[in-house]
Amino acid sequence: MKSVTYLSSIIFGLDRATEEDAFQLRDMLKSSGIKNSLIQWNDGPGFSDIYRQLNEAGFNINEPGKGKNMFLSFGLAIALGAESIGLIDADIRSFKRVQLDRLFYPVVALNYDFSKAYYSRIADRGIYGRVKRLLLDPLLLSLKRKFAESKEEKMLRLVDFLLGFHYQLSGEVAFHVDLLKRMRFATNWGVEIFTLIEIYRKASSPAQVMFSEDPFDHKHQDTSPKDRTKGLNRMAIDIVTTLMNALIIEEGLEISDTFFRDLSVTYQAVAEEQVKKYSDDASFSNLIHDRDAEEYMVRNVFRNSILHAGEVLTSPYRMTERFLRFVNSHSEFKSFLDDGLAEVILKVERQAEQSVFETPQTVSWERVSNKLPRIFFDIVEVMESEKRRFS
Repeated sequence: MKSVTYLSSIIFGLDRATEEDAFQLRDMLKSSGIKNSLIQWNDGPGFSDIYRQLNEAGFNINEPGKGKNMFLSFGLAIALGAESIGLIDADIRSFKRVQLDRLFYPVVALNYDFSKAYYSRIADRGIYGRVKRLLLDPLLLSLKRKFAESKEEKMLRLVDFLLGFHYQLSGEVAFHVDLLKRMRFATNWGVEIFTLIEIYRKASSPAQVMFSEDPFDHKHQDTSPKDRTKGLNRMAIDIVTTLMNALIIEEGLEISDTFFRDLSVTYQAVAEEQVKKYSDDASFSNLIHDRDAEEYMVRNVFRNSILHAGEVLTSPYRMTERFLRFVNSHSEFKSFLDDGLAEVILKVERQAEQSVFETPQTVSWERVSNKLPRIFFDIVEVMESEKRRFS
């Protein structure tokens, strides 16, 4: 990074870290010779105050994780007057300067407003990228089948757009600032798919670039088949709910009671076809591939994540329908029904619908600056204070 001359600032977003961790990062940056760096210590007093302002204004940037971290980083970049902003995941073990050059080139030199990296997920003769290969691609292909049969062109256009990206879940992206100001970001594991859906709606010229010809090495998540709150299991649920939320709420997809059950059946068939292809490719290319393990993941983790997402997204409707049927079939409830019980139940359902279907997300920085006109001045003041702290 120290040899890159075209970067005016390099922001290191440090989340859920102690002061000791922040100073350890400062020492690492000094020893590496990186001069134009800024440590964004989210839990320090300076940036905690920025989050407080955002929350008091009603923007609710609370959920810890990558989405919250990168949202503030983008705010810092905008406050510094950046024209092009790139995001690189910090867990890359095989990072090279040329990868950054390739990521920025379409935005800086060719006037695209968005660039997304893709790369090989083969390393040590093993095939990685399990969530993309075994969940997202088969799920999108299954949705494409359903929408082609029902001739839902609006849904097909979004699904085809997502399928057009070689690696939808890569975290390496670059934006022109005019687009970035209008972008919202998810604050859960669905952040990458949510970002692409925002790009579909708001970007005029997206690009994708081959980030690396060499094996790309970064941290891998555990599968956690028994725990929906961790690892690939949590990631899968967040990705499915984020995608389906966009289709149902924002694109207007109408679903039946059996939609998710039927989708899970189609998904499993398509995913098992994909697993066979990967097994055949691995055999031909002398790669290591555990077909049994991947079929287990399809049947017992990813298929269940689709069913669980369906439960989350549709259970309020089924509960309301059953409850209304129950109270209307018992005369003991008649006086309560005359007093408006059914209307109250439907009102609560509508309120629950808003929270159930709401992907945890940020607002755009355009919206923030509209409500908090001084926010970028406050960010600059905090940055100057943090520079003194870590000087």
